[in-house]
Amino acid sequence: MADFRTLDDLEDITGKRVLVRVDLNVPVQDGEVTDTTRIERVAPTMKELTDRGAKAILLAHFGRPKGTRDPKASLKPIAPAVERIVRRPVSFAADCIGQEAKDAVAQMGNGAILLLENTRFHPGEERNDREFARALAENGDIYVNDAFSAAHRAHASTEGLAHLLPAYAGRVMQAELEALEKGLGSPQRPVIAIVGGAKVSTKIDLLLNLVKKVDALVIGGGMANTFLAARGTDVGKSLCEHDLGETAKQIMMEAAGTGCAIILPEDAVVARKFEAGAESETVQIDAVPADSMILDVGPRTSEKVQEWLDRAKTLVWNGPLGAFEIEPFDTATLTAARHAATRTREGALVSVAGGGDTVAALNKAGVTDDFTYVSTAGGAFLEWMEGKTLPGVAALSK
Repeated sequence: MADFRTLDDLEDITGKRVLVRVDLNVPVQDGEVTDTTRIERVAPTMKELTDRGAKAILLAHFGRPKGTRDPKASLKPIAPAVERIVRRPVSFAADCIGQEAKDAVAQMGNGAILLLENTRFHPGEERNDREFARALAENGDIYVNDAFSAAHRAHASTEGLAHLLPAYAGRVMQAELEALEKGLGSPQRPVIAIVGGAKVSTKIDLLLNLVKKVDALVIGGGMANTFLAARGTDVGKSLCEHDLGETAKQIMMEAAGTGCAIILPEDAVVARKFEAGAESETVQIDAVPADSMILDVGPRTSEKVQEWLDRAKTLVWNGPLGAFEIEPFDTATLTAARHAATRTREGALVSVAGGGDTVAALNKAGVTDDFTYVSTAGGAFLEWMEGKTLPGVAALSK
């Protein structure tokens, strides 16, 4: 973290107003938060700041109100959930700028927490309007960004503020950046990447970046079918983007040029229907029946993935190997997850994973806590894997 200031660089902050950008875009049903994972992740930063006597003023977005005040997108129902998790009072202000926000901040005592209303109620937020950023900055002495998940957006509360106040990375941001540096920045080699998912079209930039940075790239999920078809393999009725055959060939040529091994399925679990309890069979990849679809990689391919995991010192993972939502098409994904977890527990592997389906698969395998780092950042994690500059991160550079 040499390029970023963290909370360790903050000295006496007693009485200081700290604007903390957090991710509170959590699921809410009937006014109640149904998943508090994101709140739990930012709680340590809130607690540390308030334990040190700072006034923690939380900035966050919720939903997509598109610059207008929408009661359905209010952060007010989130405040009680934050209060329960941090185990200290959390007050709420009905705006994030203007007199209402100023008055709420003025009433804060040292060690207090205040949640301001949805920043996206103002059009200046998503436009990264400098005047709106200045209005936010009026309520703070210090800026802390702890929302890596929003770091790929150059918004006023994620990027603009960092140029107006002394800026620091919160503990979640710090942990994420340190993990990502271990994953692709300066990893221990060999590095293996597992990339799955339905479509190549959503991950072209990702694949082109990875073949330049990793020693082996395992391609699974529906996207593997596009590569197989480009190579001349008949994939039956499998999900396949035949129009991206040339793109798949380009990626394989790039990999050959950089010395990156591409691992595609050698066998597959196929079925005629994609549903629970559907009759399935394992076939060699060049023997997929014309009326069947590939729904998981087979045991031989699974063994090959495990062999690479045994060889590797670093793993970066985004996307399942098969249709893991339905048994028995979850076998290869769960097997790889558990094998990687074992290697990580043994201290032999640095494992960094992210993406909604990947997190769900690791949870299903019961190994999420065993991985070195599991990112819940979604789009920001994917853009980092694509090698793109994240505005919210770049703005924190010393």
